[in-house]
Amino acid sequence: MKKLIYIALAGAALFGSTGCRKYVEIDQVGKRTLHYTSDYQNILNNIDAVEQSYYYSTLASDEMSVYDDMYANAMSDQEKSVYRWAADLFGDTNDTDWDALYKSIFMFNQVADEVMDSDGGTDKQKRSIRAAAQVHRAYAYWVLVNTYAKQYDATTAATDPGVPMLLQPVFFVNLKRATVEQVYTQIKKDLTEAIADLPATSQFNTFPSQAAAFAVLARTCLQMGAYADAGRFADSALLRKNGLLDLNDHISDPFTLPARFNDPELIFSKSLNGVGVLALSQETIDLFDANDLRYELFTADGQEVFFRPFNGRTYFRYLRTFGTTGYVLQIGLNVPEMMLIKAESLARANNGGDAVDILNTLRQKRFRAADYVALSATTADEALDLVIEERRRELLGGGIRWFDQKRLNKEPHFAKTVTRQLLGETYTLAPNSNRYVFPIGSKYILLNPEIEQNPR
Repeated sequence: MKKLIYIALAGAALFGSTGCRKYVEIDQVGKRTLHYTSDYQNILNNIDAVEQSYYYSTLASDEMSVYDDMYANAMSDQEKSVYRWAADLFGDTNDTDWDALYKSIFMFNQVADEVMDSDGGTDKQKRSIRAAAQVHRAYAYWVLVNTYAKQYDATTAATDPGVPMLLQPVFFVNLKRATVEQVYTQIKKDLTEAIADLPATSQFNTFPSQAAAFAVLARTCLQMGAYADAGRFADSALLRKNGLLDLNDHISDPFTLPARFNDPELIFSKSLNGVGVLALSQETIDLFDANDLRYELFTADGQEVFFRPFNGRTYFRYLRTFGTTGYVLQIGLNVPEMMLIKAESLARANNGGDAVDILNTLRQKRFRAADYVALSATTADEALDLVIEERRRELLGGGIRWFDQKRLNKEPHFAKTVTRQLLGETYTLAPNSNRYVFPIGSKYILLNPEIEQNPR
């Protein structure tokens, strides 16, 4: 068996038969033969390839607000367009998030499709590698469908356009968009099939485990509004991994915070595409108690960002853990997120007491003992409000807020209009606006006219 992988795909997997060949026939740097099981494992060991995920949705979320012209003038044209929720985000340039996700999907498809026929590995090893590729692929499609398609709605998901769904390592395919329902079905299929062939936990959090598969399932079901299933899968993830950092241990020296490879909370490592300097909105800052160690340790004055200083407050944790892992903003799935999904599941099931207990278990690790005050709620609705607020505090900088906004806008109680400024102009985003769905790059539709554009 001789298969070829093109390490420098440059997004080639995205293009259909009418415009594909000129992208496939570029200089293919890094071409080599895949033969052994270890070759496929090595693909998944390439951290730079498998960890990157997305970037632009962090700019679109209400975590950010740009008050400083110095910061604004340093933004690229694409960043400004995303921040303004513009009708056309990328013009005739590449959408680097779309490219990165589909490039990684091509690799995961190749591993999943071919590893069982490779030489030199046991059946167990091959099945584990295939399962890991399925988890990576499921995560990538979760990001794609929640970025470029409407929020999941059980009444319309079967007809709402999702994203092109490629499941085999081929270039010449029809790229008609699968429905939102079909994409979610494939995500859950990949994850549930993978679980039996994965270790409960992994030595390296960049390699999928059962805990990671259950965590992605929990996040998927949460986004679908399947709260009981979300809580159940969060429980399964936490059964396998449940470490919590006590921030009190790092007050005297914040640079002792563990980097992502050593973080006991991190279940499945993914990173932002590039270094994101997040200018925090005042609304986000106001969520934090003055004694909250997350505010003290994970945020800083914007002037401390030496390579892009600005006036305002910035998310800073990734700069404190530079160490041996570089300026990587971690957006993977972790133990606190699973705890919060479980708490939300309980609150929505009218069990506010147990939901708040979970919040307090988490918050005890986020305050000095002298400053800690337990939360309480008299109703399940009050408990749910506390959970949603705690998600905003605990998951700050984790790249998840934009997706929370999309799903919560479906509920009148949580729906909100977002207003922000940029260089003297004011922009407004209404709940459930079409602008919550990113447009598909015009150059991709030009090459592949079967791809339907999102309404603006």
